[in-house]
Amino acid sequence: MVGGSSNYTPPTTHRQPPTTNHQPPTANRGWRRELTRDQWRAFAGAFLGWTFDGFDFTVLTFILIDIQRAFGVDAVLAGALGTVTLLMRLVGGVCAGAAADKWGRKAPLMVSILWFSLFAFLSAFSTSYAMLFAIRALFGIGMGGVWAAGMPLALEHWPAHLRGTASGMLQGGFAWGFILAALAFRFIYPAFQATPDLGWRVMFGIGLLPALLVPWIHVRVSESPIWLERREHLRATGRQERAPVIQLFQRALVGTTIQCAALMSAFMFSYYSIVFWYATLLRSRGVEPLAYLVTLNLGQALGNPVWGRISDGRLGRRGAVAVSALLGVAGVPLFALATDPVVMWLGAVIVGVCGIGIWGMAPTYLTERFPTAVRGVGPGFSVHFGAAVGSLTPSVIGLMQARGMPLGTAMALLIAIAGVIVASTIWLGPETRGRPFSATE
Repeated sequence: MVGGSSNYTPPTTHRQPPTTNHQPPTANRGWRRELTRDQWRAFAGAFLGWTFDGFDFTVLTFILIDIQRAFGVDAVLAGALGTVTLLMRLVGGVCAGAAADKWGRKAPLMVSILWFSLFAFLSAFSTSYAMLFAIRALFGIGMGGVWAAGMPLALEHWPAHLRGTASGMLQGGFAWGFILAALAFRFIYPAFQATPDLGWRVMFGIGLLPALLVPWIHVRVSESPIWLERREHLRATGRQERAPVIQLFQRALVGTTIQCAALMSAFMFSYYSIVFWYATLLRSRGVEPLAYLVTLNLGQALGNPVWGRISDGRLGRRGAVAVSALLGVAGVPLFALATDPVVMWLGAVIVGVCGIGIWGMAPTYLTERFPTAVRGVGPGFSVHFGAAVGSLTPSVIGLMQARGMPLGTAMALLIAIAGVIVASTIWLGPETRGRPFSATE
C-alpha cells in the first residue's frame, strides 16, 4: 500500500477538533437542516468559484474550430491551448494551496477567482496564436488556485459524516459551469457569429463576470474553523513548521503525495479524454452539440453528488470510485463510437453519471488523506499534478487524428484505458471515510 495512514493517527492527548467535524447524524431531521449558515456559505463560495472556473475553461472547447480558422493552426496546436492551461494549473494549485495553509483558505480563493476572470477576459483580445497561448497559460494559474483553496475551505466547515455528500456537490459545480458555457454557445455566440472572429472573442470576454463573486465571499464567507484553531494551536505552543510544500515530500507524507498524485493523473486522463474534444466530435458529425453536452454534464452534475453520497456509506471512497469508473468504461462504445442519436444520448448519460462521476469523491478523498497543515497544498498539488499529466490528453488525441485515427476511436481508446487505471490506483491508498480533521495534526 502506498501512502499509509500512519502519519494521520491523531495524538492521544489533544484538544478535540471543532464540532463541525464530529457532529453525529440526526435521526429525526434531514441532513440539510443540520448545517449552519456559515457552513452553507462556505460551500456556496467554493461551489460558485469552481462553477465559474469550469465555465471559463470549457468555453474553449466550443470554439476550437473558430480558433483554428482565425489563426491558421492545426488540431495539435488547438489542443495545446488546453494542454498549457492544465500544465499551469499545477503552479496555481501549489501556490494557492501553500498560501491557504499558511494564511488561511479564503484570501487565496478570492485572488484566484479574480486572476482567472481577468485572463479569461484578456483572451478575447488576442491578436495571434502565440498571444492567446500565453494568456491561456496565465489563466491556468488562477484555475488551479480555486480548487486548492476552495475545497478545504468548504469541507473543513462541514461535518465528517456529510463530507462525501459535500464533495460530490462541490465537484459537480464544474459540470454546471460546462452547462453554462454550452448555453452561452447556443444563445450568445450565434448573435455575433456573422462578424468574422467576433463570436469566439465574445465567448472569452464574458469570462470576466465571475469576478463579481469576490466581494460576496469577502463579506459573507467565514474562514475555516479548523484552520483558525490550528493557527491558535501553533501560537500557543510556539511550534515552527517547515514550508507546506516541503512537508509533502518528507518521510511522513511522501507516500501519500505520490499515490494521490498518481490517482489524480488517472482522473484527469479520463476526464479530458471524455470532454475536451467532445463538442468537436459532435460538430464534425453535423450534430448540434447542445443537447448532448447538456446531457453529459447534467449526468456529471447528478453523478458527482450521488457517488459522493454513496461514498459516505459502506462502499467508502475506494469502492465508490472503482465501481463508478468501471461502469463509465462500459458506456464508452455508446458514447464515442455509436452514430445513432438515441444510442449516443444513452452513452452521454452513462459516461456523465459514472465516467465523470468518479470526481464526486476527489475533494473529500484528497482532503482526508492530508493533515490540516498541508490540506491546501497537498490536494492542490495532487489534483494539479494530475492536471499537468492529463494536459497531454488533448494534444495526444489531436496527434492521433493527425495520424489518421478517427476522433471517436481515439477518444474511446483513451477513456477506457484511463477508467481501468483509476479503478486500480484508488486501492493503493487507505480508506478514508469518516476520518476526523484535527487542528493538532
